[in-house]
Amino acid sequence: MLKGKKIILGVTGSIAAYKAAYLVRLLKKERADVKVIMTPSSRDFITPLTLAVLSRNRIYCEPFNPETGKWYSHIDFGLWADLLLIAPVSANTIAKMAQGVADNFLLTTYLSARCPVMISPAMDMDMYNHAATRENLDLLKKRGVHILESPEGELASGLEGAGRMMEPEEIVLELKSFLALHPKKRTKLAGKKILITAGPTYEAIDPVRYIGNRSSGKMGIALAEKAVQMGAEVTLVLGPGTYGRIPHKVKVVPVVSAEDMYRESLRVFPDSDVAILAAAVADFTPVETYGQKLKRDKDKLVIQLKPTIDIAAELGKIKTNDQMLVGFALESENEVENALSKIRKKNLNYIVLNSLRDEGAGFGYDTNKITIIDKSGNQKEYPLKSKTEVAQDILNFIQQKFL
Repeated sequence: MLKGKKIILGVTGSIAAYKAAYLVRLLKKERADVKVIMTPSSRDFITPLTLAVLSRNRIYCEPFNPETGKWYSHIDFGLWADLLLIAPVSANTIAKMAQGVADNFLLTTYLSARCPVMISPAMDMDMYNHAATRENLDLLKKRGVHILESPEGELASGLEGAGRMMEPEEIVLELKSFLALHPKKRTKLAGKKILITAGPTYEAIDPVRYIGNRSSGKMGIALAEKAVQMGAEVTLVLGPGTYGRIPHKVKVVPVVSAEDMYRESLRVFPDSDVAILAAAVADFTPVETYGQKLKRDKDKLVIQLKPTIDIAAELGKIKTNDQMLVGFALESENEVENALSKIRKKNLNYIVLNSLRDEGAGFGYDTNKITIIDKSGNQKEYPLKSKTEVAQDILNFIQQKFL
């Protein structure tokens, strides 16, 4: 989504300037064209050489070359860029932006930029929360500057609180979401409300043991990440597990059991445009749950099971004509026939079929191979890909169904 995008990265005097190196690297991996403008004080924290090597472009610190006298036009920079990103942006630069001060090359570029502007503040907690800084940020926001609010955490001063620069990975996700919502690149999912379920469910036997499955949740999380990048508002109902970073714009609703997932899905679904049920919900749960850990004092233990609530079928009962319901099916035999049966019984619009017979697909893998099937039996097959790429394929398929 950032391929070919022209991005100016402004770096100001902050200890967080070291993160600019990683940010440039990530932008280049996304195949963006990056030009870096540094304020004079930023060079006390990171060298221009580092950023020049990573961006594969010369670094601009002054409006002219002191050796040759060549002048660099801040107006040309403002016309060239698709987006001006200042990360980190210090309290000092925020104040100058708010007041229209133009005492360095970055600020003159900002004042002449015709492209969108995004900033990621970085400073100590008290500076970030000071009334002057908050008023300056409010003023910039009113003028259309997109502000990435600082997350809380450990600060360079040793304090704990807000003021950290957003992590580079999160900034890249924000860029993708922002550009997806930009009129020139608006996707059909922009502004849509999407419910996604992901991960396994754990059905308790006693306080220690449970019935579960091997779902990693990777497919559902990849769908949530890509949907946010395409401008959707995403609620992720997520079963238990150990997960990596989830984009902060995704609203995560943690659950444990099938009953929990059903209750939260039922709550969110009526206001959703699309629901993608990627979770591997347990089909059975113990009839009796023991309040204390069961002792190993018998040769055999018999646990009676009962079916869990069929979340897809229950949502299918209340689905309106304006909503899209997409299920998942993991099959080991008669794959297409079983998938079609699920579509019709549960009133799904589409089903994403995985086969356990396909090597590299299903639980635990970073890759997947899918077939998307509609009610009429029409099929669209995709080759084995990373789950991130599969998520993009699924969402591209879904957005094509919106007029």
